[in-house]
Amino acid sequence: MKKTIIALSVLAASLLVSAAPAQAAAPDPVRALKAKLVPGHGVHFTEVANWSDGVDTLQTDTAEGVLQFSKKGVAGYEVRSSTWDDQKFRVVSVGDTAYYSGAIYKLPKGKTWFASGGGALPTIYGQILNPAELATLSALLKKGTKTGNKITGKITFSDLAKISPWFSRSVLSDWADETEISYTLTLSSAGLVTKLSSSYRAKDVTKDFSDFEGGIISVDTRYSGWGSKVSVKAPAPKTVTHTLPE
Repeated sequence: MKKTIIALSVLAASLLVSAAPAQAAAPDPVRALKAKLVPGHGVHFTEVANWSDGVDTLQTDTAEGVLQFSKKGVAGYEVRSSTWDDQKFRVVSVGDTAYYSGAIYKLPKGKTWFASGGGALPTIYGQILNPAELATLSALLKKGTKTGNKITGKITFSDLAKISPWFSRSVLSDWADETEISYTLTLSSAGLVTKLSSSYRAKDVTKDFSDFEGGIISVDTRYSGWGSKVSVKAPAPKTVTHTLPE
């Protein structure tokens, strides 16, 4: 009888072990992003940018906005920003055109928007990495090291230029190729990016941005509402100029 009880106890224990649910595999962030890339939908973000000379740090810009998706990535965006001295400006990008508005732009009388090349990082102090680009997100994951729900790594300007229209169409692509961007991605339980921190030291900058040489630009961006409905529209043509006064 005692042997029978022991045998039944062992059997019951083995059944309990085998019935235990298997631990779910972590979601694939690239696959999670692909599922959200639906035209007319997008993601909201807020961010804070800082500039430092290595000793002192200045908060330069704060911003909030939306990225609107196509089936392959980013189709447009809208960003509202404030500078360190409380100047407001706005950028809207639709297709291959971006529209800039605000007191920091010297616009002709009767015009409220300046049109230029679109689809790129809207300002120097914007988030240089775009996790809504499939190729960019994939590269950041591959180059980074995962600890818990965070991925930390580095990527160069030259490597980023090969995969990211957000970066390659911006003025930063003319700066030193070997410039290294340090980054940390934070993922949700669904595998979507909830926070992205990046920083780099400006090196061999172009003449128009000589004041940035040697400075460290760092940006913290938070993302929410992946897949929510968004609508980014170009301003009325009569409000737009394609040239700025000299």
